[in-house]
Amino acid sequence: MITQPLNTMDLRVYPGSSYPLGATWDGLGVNFAVFSEHAEAVELCLFESPENPTEVKRILLLEYSDHVWHGYFPDLRPGQLYGYRVYGPWDPLEGHRFNPYKLLVDPYAKSIVRLEKWNNALFGYQIPDPMRSATFADADLLMDERDSSPYAPLAAVVDDSFAWGDDRLLRTPWHKTIIYEAHVKGLTMKNPRVPEHLRGTYAGLGSEPMIEHLLDLGITAIELLPVHHHLDDHFLIQKGLTNYWGYNTLGYFAPDIRYSSQKTNPEDPIREFKSMVRALHSAGIEVILDVVYNHTCEGNHLGPTLSFKGIDNRSYYKHVIGDPRFYMDYTGCGNTLNVSHPRVLQLIMDSLRYWVQEMHVDGFRFDLASTLGRDVHFVDKLGSFFDVIHQDPVLCQAKLIAEPWDLGEGGYQVGNFPVLWTEWNGKYRDISRRFWKADAGTLSEMATRIAGSSDLYSAKDPHASINFLTSHDGFTLHDLVSYNDKHNQANKENNRDGDNHNNSWNTGVEGETPDPKINALRFRQKRNLMATLLLSLGVPMIAAGDEFSRTQGGNNNAYCQDNEISWLNWDLTQQQQEFYEFVKQVIRIRKENPVFQRRKFFIGLTSKAYNIKDVIWYNAKGLEMTEADWQEPEALWMGALLNGSAINELDEKGNTITGDTFLVLLNGSYKPVAFHLPKLNHGDTWELMFETTGELPEDALQYFSGETIYKLPGRSVALFKLKR
Repeated sequence: MITQPLNTMDLRVYPGSSYPLGATWDGLGVNFAVFSEHAEAVELCLFESPENPTEVKRILLLEYSDHVWHGYFPDLRPGQLYGYRVYGPWDPLEGHRFNPYKLLVDPYAKSIVRLEKWNNALFGYQIPDPMRSATFADADLLMDERDSSPYAPLAAVVDDSFAWGDDRLLRTPWHKTIIYEAHVKGLTMKNPRVPEHLRGTYAGLGSEPMIEHLLDLGITAIELLPVHHHLDDHFLIQKGLTNYWGYNTLGYFAPDIRYSSQKTNPEDPIREFKSMVRALHSAGIEVILDVVYNHTCEGNHLGPTLSFKGIDNRSYYKHVIGDPRFYMDYTGCGNTLNVSHPRVLQLIMDSLRYWVQEMHVDGFRFDLASTLGRDVHFVDKLGSFFDVIHQDPVLCQAKLIAEPWDLGEGGYQVGNFPVLWTEWNGKYRDISRRFWKADAGTLSEMATRIAGSSDLYSAKDPHASINFLTSHDGFTLHDLVSYNDKHNQANKENNRDGDNHNNSWNTGVEGETPDPKINALRFRQKRNLMATLLLSLGVPMIAAGDEFSRTQGGNNNAYCQDNEISWLNWDLTQQQQEFYEFVKQVIRIRKENPVFQRRKFFIGLTSKAYNIKDVIWYNAKGLEMTEADWQEPEALWMGALLNGSAINELDEKGNTITGDTFLVLLNGSYKPVAFHLPKLNHGDTWELMFETTGELPEDALQYFSGETIYKLPGRSVALFKLKR
């Protein structure tokens, strides 16, 4: 890697400024500023290359303003590698873990050029010898005096300049958004159309073959698993695994160097990421980042000292009240960032604004977002984090998606996030799975979810519900209909990890089978699930690879599988290709018809144009559903008439929105149901758009008159369009 040659003989130091935080190149020199409220001194440590572990210079930052240590260096340039050593009390019982023997990454580092090299020197305390010590109970109380600089990650000063041209945020309306959740590496590693040297990288994702696929599928936004620079956990490295998903952040400003095809200069990952965004934007595709501001990679009190813990542990993390040696853990990852502290809140806001303004991303999905609402202990939807987001002129215009739960008390907050926020609707996922595996008593809630979940989001609009069937976390769509149980042996935790409650059904055989009848039923179930998702009000999200039925072999927690378990296999069978064409068809129907893209909930009003309500729910007899119909526990079938003449909304030019009217029939039971199609005016017919059985003969009827009996097979969906 080419870095800035350094002449340390006459290195000038000016007072500089406490703002902005981080290392800032202004064209003439570099200002360094790092927050630490409880530190006693801070040293800036300079390096010449990632390969050379020796510091070439240490400079004491003498200026201290507003709890920020700072200095300006007119002789330093972009490419300079650096870290910090922070002096202060070593007093874990009081929550202080300062250790100047540990080289620390700048929390505002925009480029991290050296990956960690796991060594016991990375820990702030003395790791007990397992041959001599039977317990780690008090291990973290003894300070370790080994120098961590040969093993610690290194940050780099960067020049942010980039030729964006006329690129800008796309601001695709929520009701027209279709999200595709993907991993930068896994998406392209096995795609033969992507040049081999670009596979698994930002450049690969932004390449012409990948953009062609995304456009062909019809999605409008790609939601990327974490791209912030992350740490591969020590326990995973010891098992020969890695933290593939990346929910283990070290640098909230630095794009992960692992996904850069070019690593010659510290700016390469930044410029390659920006080029990817520019290419996606030019194709009309938004970029949404999955971000992890709830915890860091430093773990609990026995975790490594890499950045925040050594800079100001007491400020950056939430601690057990009355026992600050230990951390509050609402995340299951050992620690929780202290969003109640103004400087930690500033770090998050500065990071978010950086990714919008400098990196041009369109929005964010917040991992375990309930944690961010915990000002003290309980989740507060009026908390400081949400207040700051709402008043920020940049972030209030970005797409904001919450994962509305965490692992703490009261953490499940589906439906409770404030305005401007959308949510991963876990209730949509759960009821869709249960309905299509024929669980009794699911009919009423399934209808509510299809209609946009007004019980959860009545104070907002249907787009507040991010509807999904699967995501990175859990079974793929194929595995959902192929496995009753998880099969996570490859994770080397004796299959103990991962959720045991998946609402899956293997259709009769656990795992892959040559049985053609079972495979046909599985593809039917996948079509049922995908059709339900794409015809529901709200914002659909598809997990990458589900469009062509990828498998993880039953692994429902592939967070550590950076291999063919997780990478998408682009070599499709005929059945997979046919399924892909079906998904494309339903996406096209959704995008072409405004009745599936309503901005407002159904309200039951009657259209003057066609004298019917905006939505009517039918039973099999062709009659409007009654309360008794909804409460029938064994009933798993219904029809929904969606009236395109009663949308009651205006377009951007003030014109009334009208469109075609559709009838959706769903049968979640195993037995066929004879549906009486709704009565029509003279000359009108119902045109069959698709049936998910995939078994319709070529000469099958496509048009049906009103009150015709349509025999819908078990476990299937049929979609009709009104032809006038």
